[in-house]
Amino acid sequence: MYARISTFGGPSEQTAEGIRVARRQFLPAARLQEGFRGMYLMFDAANGRSLAMTLWETEEDMARSEEAVRRARAESAEASGETVVSVERYEVAFGELVDS
Repeated sequence: MYARISTFGGPSEQTAEGIRVARRQFLPAARLQEGFRGMYLMFDAANGRSLAMTLWETEEDMARSEEAVRRARAESAEASGETVVSVERYEVAFGELVDS
């Protein structure tokens, strides 16, 4: 599995709007891409930073999604008043999600 992590920055008072935009624009665009396996959005309202992590079945799936996700990321950032600080790509070594 592979992960793309996008870091966003913006006014902390825009955090709620950023979450709404990610849920309504960014996530639906990612779901349309082949090999999409999930998304997490983490934020720190105190410093106005957020991380969006998308998960992909293969490195090729992640690469094929680049253009569509780049557009969605830019539109999402613009709509919520944020800027894209960085985009990084990783191979996932392992993961665990525990149901509570």
